[in-house]
Amino acid sequence: MKIKKILNNNAVIAVGHDSEDIVITGLGLAFKKRVGDVLEQEKIERVFRMESKEVSKKLQDLISEIPLEYVELSEEIVVATQRILNKKLNENIYLTLTDHIHFAMERLKKGFAISNPMVWEIRRFYKAEYKAGIEALDIIKLRLGVEFPLDEAASIAMHIVNAELDQEMPNAVALIKILQDELNIIKYHYGIELDEDSLYYQRLVTHLKFFAQRILNSVKDSVEEEQLFSIVSAQYPNAYECALKIKKYALEKHDFEVSKAELTYLIVHIEKVIQSSRK
Repeated sequence: MKIKKILNNNAVIAVGHDSEDIVITGLGLAFKKRVGDVLEQEKIERVFRMESKEVSKKLQDLISEIPLEYVELSEEIVVATQRILNKKLNENIYLTLTDHIHFAMERLKKGFAISNPMVWEIRRFYKAEYKAGIEALDIIKLRLGVEFPLDEAASIAMHIVNAELDQEMPNAVALIKILQDELNIIKYHYGIELDEDSLYYQRLVTHLKFFAQRILNSVKDSVEEEQLFSIVSAQYPNAYECALKIKKYALEKHDFEVSKAELTYLIVHIEKVIQSSRK
C-alpha cells in the first residue's frame, strides 16, 4: 500500500486495495517516508477502515491532534465491548470515545474530579454496557498506568449506548430520563418496589428502552391490536390503568401518541413484573 498523506511519524493515510482511503498506524511507520512511498508491512500495527468518509476524515484530524495511543486504546475498548455485547457498534464511537478518554486524562492530570451524576441509573438500566465500561477501565489502567474512578465506567457506558442507538449523547441522557419516569409511574401507581432481579423486570426494562427510543424518534406503530387490546385491558384492569398513565405522560411530556398495540404490550409487561414483585 502506498502513502497518500502523512499524519505524523506513526500514522498515515493510504489507498486500500479497492481505492478507498484508510488510516494506518504503527510505531515509526512514516519515519523518513514520503507521499507515494510503499509502506513496510512489518511496521503496520493497526488499520482503520471507516465506512463513512466523514468519520474517516474526523479520525484523521483527531490523530493529528492527540497522541496515537488514545486512538489505539479506544479501538481496543471497542473490540472488547463488541465481544461483551455481541454486536457491532456505530463507528463514530472511535471518535467520541477517543476524544472523551483524552479529555478525561487531561482533567485527571490537572487534579479535577471526574464524576458522573447518572452512575446509578446507568448501572441499573444498562448493565452490559456498564460491565463493558468497567473492562474499559481495566484496559486503560493496563495501557496507560492510570486508574480512573468508577464514575468513568458509567461515562464510557453512555458512549457505548450512543453507539448502539446511533445517536448523540443528549439522546442517551433523555432516554434514561424517560426510563426513570416510566418506571416511577409504575412504582407509584402500585405503591411497591419492583423486583429488579427478576426476569420480568429485565424484560420490562428492555421493552421500555425501545419504547423510549420510539418516543424520542417519533416512531409510531403502524399496526393496531384492537381485539387483543380489548382482551388484555379487560383481563388486567389495574395494569391497564397504569399503562394509561404512561400514555398520558408520553403525550403531555413528549407529544407522543401511544397506540393500542403499544398499550397492549405495556399492560402485559406491567402485569407480569407486578406479579413477580409481589411474590
